[in-house]
Amino acid sequence: MKSILRGLYNGDIIPWERRNPDSGKQREILRKLEDEERYFMAKMSLDDCQRFQELSHLHMELSTAEEDNLFSYAFSLDMLLAMDVMKEAEVIYNG
Repeated sequence: MKSILRGLYNGDIIPWERRNPDSGKQREILRKLEDEERYFMAKMSLDDCQRFQELSHLHMELSTAEEDNLFSYAFSLDMLLAMDVMKEAEVIYNG
């Protein structure tokens, strides 16, 4: 197995390229999304509004699944990093 520490150091693993959301930016985007949803829903028929809401829920489900995958990836990467640190510590202490 390749070393996580060396991969991070050498740029083979770049965690911030996976995703690094800014909560202020997210809040602004969320506000804009809500404004746009209200605008379109005001112009739609009841049936179209329901379908639009269902579409929104599908987008949320997909986003949640992606977040689950991201969490799993990050947790696994953290554990591999911890294992690598322990190997390096063993070399240093037993040197």
